[in-house]
Amino acid sequence: MFPPLNEQLDHIKRGTAEIIPEEELARKIERAIKEKTPLRVKLGCDPSRPDLHLGHSVVLRKLRQFQDLGHTAILIVGDFTGMIGDPSGRNKARPSMTLEETRQNGETYFSQASRILSKDNLQIVYNSDWLGKMSFQDVIKLASKYTVARMLERDDFEKRFHAEEPISVHEFLYPLAQAMDSVAIKADIELGGTDQKFNLLVGRDIQREFGMEPQIILTMPLLVGTDGVEKMSKSLGNYIAITDPPAEMYGKTLSIPDDLIYDYFVLTTDIPESDIARIKSELESKSINPRDLKRRLAREIVTLYYGDGAAAEAEDDFDRVFIRKEVPDEVEEFLIADDASPLTVFQLLVSVGAAKSNGEARRLVNQGGVSIDGSKVADPNAPVNSDAPFILKVGKRKFYKIRR
Repeated sequence: MFPPLNEQLDHIKRGTAEIIPEEELARKIERAIKEKTPLRVKLGCDPSRPDLHLGHSVVLRKLRQFQDLGHTAILIVGDFTGMIGDPSGRNKARPSMTLEETRQNGETYFSQASRILSKDNLQIVYNSDWLGKMSFQDVIKLASKYTVARMLERDDFEKRFHAEEPISVHEFLYPLAQAMDSVAIKADIELGGTDQKFNLLVGRDIQREFGMEPQIILTMPLLVGTDGVEKMSKSLGNYIAITDPPAEMYGKTLSIPDDLIYDYFVLTTDIPESDIARIKSELESKSINPRDLKRRLAREIVTLYYGDGAAAEAEDDFDRVFIRKEVPDEVEEFLIADDASPLTVFQLLVSVGAAKSNGEARRLVNQGGVSIDGSKVADPNAPVNSDAPFILKVGKRKFYKIRR
């Protein structure tokens, strides 16, 4: 039913930041093999951010590895904890949400996560099912099992405390509520990003308080975004969404800095360990052009979500547009009114949706990001007089066919 212990550990350790404690993980796996009982591997999903990107995929893919090894994945939709708001890694509390909002976002999260996870040995649960039933007396008893001093060991709380920034009492309840998730589902292992380490450790402590064997903690690195500076985030615009069209996913991958190539291969692809070692060697010895490795990386990522055919098409589309300087085969077409007062360039950009405002449109032109039929536009106020269809290009990847 299960692969041997060493084989499982090799898979589990790949790309992992920390396992706490590793020797207990080995014992749990040995017992699972002996008793032919899968481990219960927990991942809590954040319903405040329903749009998933490759940063989210790092921990989801680790959860999938546990599934492939024969264990049970338990995806907890934090619809109740989402109403509290977790400030982990932030210098202020995250805004809380309504239960309806968290439920809707949770459904969106799962529909995207299903592109990574197997449906065969997967359980989906909502933590409002048990947290919503706790009385105030239950909450007080739970709170009595942890001290304020221990809570202030969490990095973001400690910084805010010393900076004399407010910390609401309800924020202390978030890690306790997350710990109750582990109690409720009897988690053997909990996964999370390195920024979740404190919360995951609280889960171990609270499980002990309830007379349970504590869960193993497995943390994954936070994937740096395409800017090479900040962790991947939609709000920062440095993300690659797992639902991006193949051509866009391919192009965004090629834009990552060279020093992220190795990490991306380890954390976002399934290539064999022997290939990973060779890539590391090639990068260190500079025996290969990083561009060629990024092209392979882009193909691997697109293949994971769309298949080999889509990856080949995405690469061909990229080469046609950015290397051979041709126009893509499929270009959105817009019809503009044929009247006596022609549009200016910035008005055209707004009318086709390439810019949200006149000011943004002017900035795009002034930054050299707009061309018509291959000729760069220098004046945002220039009239668009052409009666024949023409191609409007905005930035590196947006094309529009304009006709009257």
